[in-house]
Parts: sequence; C-alpha cells; structure tokens
Amino acid sequence: MAKFNKDEWKLIRDKLNSNPQRYGLPARVYGSAVVGSANIRKLGAKDKRDPDTWQFFADVFRHFDLLAVQEVLEDMGGLKHLKNLMGDDFGLVASDTTGSFPNEGGLSERLAFIFNWTVVNRKEMVTDVTYDRSKVLQILGENAESIGEAVNKAIEDKKYLKKLDKYNKALADFQANGGREPQKPTLPLKMPVFLSFIRTPFAVMFEIHGHPGAERYTFMAINAHLYYGNYIDDRRQEFDALMSWIMGRVSEKEADQSFNIVLLGDLNLDFDQPDNDRPRILRLIEKLNKTGGKEVNVYFPFLNEHPQCPDQQLQVENGILTTNARLSETFDQIGIFSRDPRLKKFKNQDAGKQPCGPDFGVFDFVNLFSEALLGKQFGKLPPKQAADFVKRFEHSVSDHMPLWYRIPLPKTDHANVVTAP
Repeated sequence: MAKFNKDEWKLIRDKLNSNPQRYGLPARVYGSAVVGSANIRKLGAKDKRDPDTWQFFADVFRHFDLLAVQEVLEDMGGLKHLKNLMGDDFGLVASDTTGSFPNEGGLSERLAFIFNWTVVNRKEMVTDVTYDRSKVLQILGENAESIGEAVNKAIEDKKYLKKLDKYNKALADFQANGGREPQKPTLPLKMPVFLSFIRTPFAVMFEIHGHPGAERYTFMAINAHLYYGNYIDDRRQEFDALMSWIMGRVSEKEADQSFNIVLLGDLNLDFDQPDNDRPRILRLIEKLNKTGGKEVNVYFPFLNEHPQCPDQQLQVENGILTTNARLSETFDQIGIFSRDPRLKKFKNQDAGKQPCGPDFGVFDFVNLFSEALLGKQFGKLPPKQAADFVKRFEHSVSDHMPLWYRIPLPKTDHANVVTAP
C-alpha cells in the first residue's frame, strides 16, 4: 500500500492545526504537566521513515512534557532525530536493548523517555524493574510441581518433537555443508507462574518543577512494554507481577510521602471484551487500593469512561477510549500510584480541568487521517476500506495511538488555558 505523499501530509497538517483538541491533543494549561505514552512501531533508523512522518511526530509530541516511548530498536538514529526535531527544550534517556540475550538474535527493543527540560528535570536514579534471584527462587520453590508438569508437557508436545527432529537434521547438514544456519524451534512452554518480564521495564526518577509558584514534586516514571504472546494467562501474569512490584516499592516504609510512581506504556491488557474485562481489571485496581491503605492511592484513568466534548472525534468502546490503530483495543495504559497527599484522590477530581470532560485522552490520529484524506470518520468506513486504509500507515506511522494524562501542579490556578506550540 502506498504511504502518504507530501500533498496528503499537508492535508493532514492543515486538518490537525485547524482544531488539535478535536482529535484529542491536550491544550497547554498553566500550572499543569502532561505525561504521555507512545508505542511507535519499530522506531529505528532515521531513513526508515520519511521527513513528513518525522515532522508529524515532532509536532505532536511537543504537546507532552514527559513522553514514554516503546519499540525503540537497536539503531537509535530515528529517536535522536525525533528529539532534535522537537527542539533544544527536550532531553532524552533510553534503556539498553531488552527482550533477547545479547548476540543471540531475536527482536529486542529499547524503552525511552523524551522530556521537556523547561517543565521536567531528570533526577539521579535510573533503573530496571526486575525480580531478583531470591524472589525467582522463592517462586520456583513454591511452584516446583506445576512448573515441572508444564515443562514435561512442552517437551513431549508432538508438534514440537517433529520441529525439533527437522531442526536437528538441518543442523547436521549445516555443520557438514555450510549454508544458512537453521533456527531452533521454540519450546511451547506455558508457564503456570511468572518468573521474569519478556522485556524489562525501565524506570527513571523525574521532578516536575513546572511554572513559577508551583510546588515541585518527584515521581518514578516506569516505561513498560509487556508480553502479548500466545497465552492470556502469560499476559495477566506479567501485568500482575508489575503491579506487585510497584505496590511493594511505593508502599515501603522507608519511602517518604513524595515517592510516587507513574506507569506508562503498552501493557497489552486483554481488553477485547470490555463488558467483562473492565470490571475484572477494576476489581484488581480496587484490591490494590485496599493494599495501599491510607498511604497509597492507585488510579488508572483509561479504565474510566471518557465523556466526549461536542466537537471531539475520539473512538470509544462502551465509553472507554481505544488506543490501537484499528480502534478496537485499549492495550496502552497510564497508572498513577501516589503517596503524596497533595496528589491523592485522583478518582474524584478532573486534573487541570479542560473546557469539557476529564483531563486524559488519546491522540486519535486514525480519525484525523480519515477525515483529512477520505472526508469521513474512520468508524463510518466500510470494513474493507477501513482495513486497507490502516495498512497505509500502521507501519510507516504506528499501529498504536499516543495517550496522555494531565498532572496538576499543586497550589496553582488552572484557569489560564493557552494553546500548545
């Protein structure tokens, strides 16, 4: 499918500039900071995307003060180019690659943060989120029997044995005659418990200093791209494990009241049946709040309904914003874990209230593209036309849409709304 040409990009820019908030971009609100998350599909070398796409990214991401980026590849040329296009006010910090062992192939990724120095400072602490050896050994010891059964079942799988036999023959041929080395088949192991993350989440401590008169505060931002895979159980195990780690860290007695955590990323929540999935996940969040007691408040804004402003064009399913390019799933999330008494009770406030609705959202570039190029909302396209249209940009732009949440800076006046650059 043909990518967007320069004339089409001009139509897109003109449509967006005429009303950015229609498609979910946050306005600048004095006394607040906007944190966001974007899974940019296979963000690698600069030459893998055209200049108009890079400029589109830069124009959009300047609306965010702190942006977590997932799917950054080994080659950081594109990411650095994006940061430079955004301007001198923006800084960058990225993890090493994660998702495969060094020099053993596989698709590894980096996790990165781009941040606005005029609003956000990066503090000293940078870390991975891992389960240490003692915790892993504890899990192994407590679940040895079920893990052993799962391993034996995988080893004895007939399809796997056939693939293994084929691999061994191909390997012998390769060793004798050279050529292309065969790839060993993956063991179809469905683990009954969590042991480690498929991609290690990346955490950095930031301080929002905001505007004159605003009180500063710090938080640990965690950037995560959790497991998708073949099994729902594995996806839920990773999410639950991350929740356990975060709650353990933010609830530690040694942590002071300023220790807050903001989780940003592609959590790959199984959310394809909102009527069933949302209540299940909300029950988990309620349980986390009980675990945190009076000390910690937990809030996931994108699990809540998002009332639409009259002029907005955002895709919702049963009131919940969708975040993938096909407008069918809410894989991406933002979670707030707060000890700070100034920032608690998120559930009962509209942070830095916009002219309409709660102050969180998704930048719905899918509807922007559809209205700019096809003259109609994406949801009104026939299924075949919609599928073909998505193919034009899901690789060259992304198959996920950016999402954001506005954090209010305490003791400031939120009434002064100005347009973002």
